[in-house]
Amino acid sequence: MALLGLLSLLYEYLRENLNIVLCWDNVRNNSMIFTYYWDSHLVPVLQFSKRLVELHPHFHVTCIVPSLGSIPSASKAILKTLPPNINHVFVPPVNLKDLPQETPVILQIHLTMTRSMPSIHKALKSLTLETTLVAMVVDLLAFEALDFAQEYNMLSYVYFPSSATTLSTHLYLPKLDEETSCEYRNLIDPIEVPGCVPFHGRDLYTVAQDRTDPVYKILLQRVKRIRYVDGIFVNSFLEMENGPIEALKDEERGYPCVYPVGPIVQSGDDAKGLDLECLKWLDKQQVGSVLYVSFGSGGTLSKEQMNELACGLELSNHKFLWVVRAPNDTVDVAYLGAQNDVDPLQFLPCGFLNRTKEQGLVIPLWAPQVQVLGHRSVGGFLTHCGWNSTLESVLNGVPLITWPLFAEQRMNAIVLSESLKVGVRPKVNEKGLVEREEIVEVIKCLMEGEQGREMRKRMKELKEAAINAIKEDGSSTKNLSQVALKWKSLV
Repeated sequence: MALLGLLSLLYEYLRENLNIVLCWDNVRNNSMIFTYYWDSHLVPVLQFSKRLVELHPHFHVTCIVPSLGSIPSASKAILKTLPPNINHVFVPPVNLKDLPQETPVILQIHLTMTRSMPSIHKALKSLTLETTLVAMVVDLLAFEALDFAQEYNMLSYVYFPSSATTLSTHLYLPKLDEETSCEYRNLIDPIEVPGCVPFHGRDLYTVAQDRTDPVYKILLQRVKRIRYVDGIFVNSFLEMENGPIEALKDEERGYPCVYPVGPIVQSGDDAKGLDLECLKWLDKQQVGSVLYVSFGSGGTLSKEQMNELACGLELSNHKFLWVVRAPNDTVDVAYLGAQNDVDPLQFLPCGFLNRTKEQGLVIPLWAPQVQVLGHRSVGGFLTHCGWNSTLESVLNGVPLITWPLFAEQRMNAIVLSESLKVGVRPKVNEKGLVEREEIVEVIKCLMEGEQGREMRKRMKELKEAAINAIKEDGSSTKNLSQVALKWKSLV
């Protein structure tokens, strides 16, 4: 699985009468470098690169991809869709067989990144034989690669594929760590990050829930290091997160320049021409009648929770399209490819598929999410609140049932349900379980209640703002072009 990668952004130029003309030529004179990790960040960074070359076609991108083993077919398929001025190279996979079997996913990702650094450095050194390196842009988990920016005298940037709220919390974390003696989940008062909606410590991202964990220490190292980069690209836009974005610009806090460049999402071209049952099924449904249910590319539910969700969907009497994964008590286990060879349909309640054959459609593992969310019959999205899914929903104007599982998803859920008010969040019982009755209630709230109509109205307004942000004269387009012009000036 692709866990870390490097994008070498090269641009070419010709000088004529003291003017710089950006064009296609055989000479590569300057470069910018991008690093990223695992599939949930691979796609956003590739989309960021495509957005850049779309706006500035003089840039050429080379993607260097480290991994834990063989590259999955899904990742290869994405790489094959890239335009001709974005290339890719695979570096030798790392070996983590010396780690205990129970090593957390996030730590495996970090170690994969660390052990890939020599290969990344070798690839960079090879590039210096062909071109002059100008700037490096790294994913946050690849912060160690920032040392290479210093070595090769490059400008350094971070590409942050999550929300501005999460970025603000990251940058605020050293201060919070210094001022807090207990675990954050035990704090009585809400955490108030400048510009952000307040949230309880228990809703802080997963990696900060145990301050004794080595991964938390690594996070602190990362956020302290990125304070000294030349800039941060964040996949958001002003109208969606005005508070945190404005707070990030406050010079008194000493943060790097922050450039909102979103929403950057998949185009959906990967499913064009495919004869997909789920899209045919959606074609037969009434406008706005279907609830789309998906927990992302790797989120999983426990067996008990999967059963409650199935019963809740059935009892709601609403149409649904459910992307199912095999159950597991570790919510992020599927991100390293586990259980993808297991038929998840066998874990559904006895008789469920037969009883709901006229009401819904259940499909294993994957659906063309962009096409599904853009379909006229989809009226709601039950989501894990991953930022990619969130932005895809915004761009299609689909309101949400917010069901976070891990990482920063609880913070995203609060932004969506409490700040933007475009989603409703189900309550969990004392065991952390969302019961079937609660599932029925939130589905009816979203799909047929007055609150759902208001959420749909607000989401439509947010969709228009998102589309405007990425237009030619939009705020996000201008932010990206501002940095591109700076890079060009270094020629």
